[in-house]
Amino acid sequence: MIDDVVTVSAPARLHLGFLDPGGSLGRRFGGIGLALAAPRTTVGIRRAASDTINGASTRRVRDHLERLRGALDLKSAYAISVESAMPAHAGLGSGTQLALALACGLRRLEGLELDPEADAALLGRGNRSGLGVAFVTGGGVAVDGGKGTSDLPPPLIARLAFPETWRVILVMDPRQEGFHGPAELEAFATLPPFAEKDAARICQLVLLRALPGLAEQDLSAFGGAITEIQQMVGAHFASAQGGVFTSGKVAAACEWLAANGAHGIGQSSWGPTGFAFAATDEEAIQLVEGVTQAGLAEDLDLLIVEGRNRGIEISRTASLSRRLGTG
Repeated sequence: MIDDVVTVSAPARLHLGFLDPGGSLGRRFGGIGLALAAPRTTVGIRRAASDTINGASTRRVRDHLERLRGALDLKSAYAISVESAMPAHAGLGSGTQLALALACGLRRLEGLELDPEADAALLGRGNRSGLGVAFVTGGGVAVDGGKGTSDLPPPLIARLAFPETWRVILVMDPRQEGFHGPAELEAFATLPPFAEKDAARICQLVLLRALPGLAEQDLSAFGGAITEIQQMVGAHFASAQGGVFTSGKVAAACEWLAANGAHGIGQSSWGPTGFAFAATDEEAIQLVEGVTQAGLAEDLDLLIVEGRNRGIEISRTASLSRRLGTG
C-alpha cells in the first residue's frame, strides 16, 4: 500500500493595504502584503481507507476536500491532520492559507501540477486579494493588481525580497476577531465610496516610495509609505470597524510604537492584528519591552517575527510502515 505522507507549511501574511477598494481606477481592491516566517499553518496528508480529519477547522477542511475531490477527480480517501494553524479571523490570511495548503498537498500526493490560482477560485478564496495565492509561489513583499473581470484571483504584478535583518512586531488581540463571512460582505456594503484621488495617492506611495524603499533597504521610506497607506485605508474602514483599528488595545500599543521609533504602523486586513517594523532584532526587542513596561501589553500577544522570502513548503516522506516494508 502506498502511504507516503505529504506535509505542507504555509506562511501567514500581513495585508499592508488596499490600492483602490472602490475600483475607481479600473480594477477593484489591489493590495500590498508581506509573507511572514510565523505563525504558520501546517497540514499533513496521506491516503487512507476512509477520510479522517484531525486538528483545527475540520468542517472547513472537509468541505474543501469534497470540492477538490470532485474538481480533480480524486479516487482515494485521505487522512488529513492540521498539525498547526495560525489564529483564525485575525488578519493573517488563515483561511486562504489552509485552503491552498490542502490543495497543494493533495496535488503533490497525487502527482498533479500545482495550480494555486484555479484552486483559490474553486475554494472561494482570492475574491478580493491575490496575495494569498502569491505567497504559495514565493514570499517577500508582493503587490497584486486588483480584481478585474476574471474569476481568478487578482494577478501578481510585483515582488521584492524583505530584508533579512528587518523585523515585524505583531500586536495581536486574542479576545477579538476581524470581520469574516457574511459580516465582512455586509461591512463592505456599508462603506462609503473610496475617492479616486486617494486611490491614486496610494498607488503613488506603493510604486514610488514603498517598493523603492524596500529595494534600497531604506526602512524609513518603506515604513513611512506603509503608515500613510494605512492611515488612508484605516480611515475608510473606520465606519465599519469602529475606528482605524478594530481593537482599542491594539490601537494603544501601536500608537506607543509609532511614538517611540517603530516604522510602518498599521492593521492587517480587518484585524485585529496590528503591526510595526523595526530595523533589527535588538530594536524590536526594545520596542516590545517598552510597550510592556508602559502597561499596554495586557491581554495582548506581542510577537517578533521575520519576513519570509519563500513560498509554501511541501515535503514528501514515506511513513514508518513503508520504510520498514510492512505497508
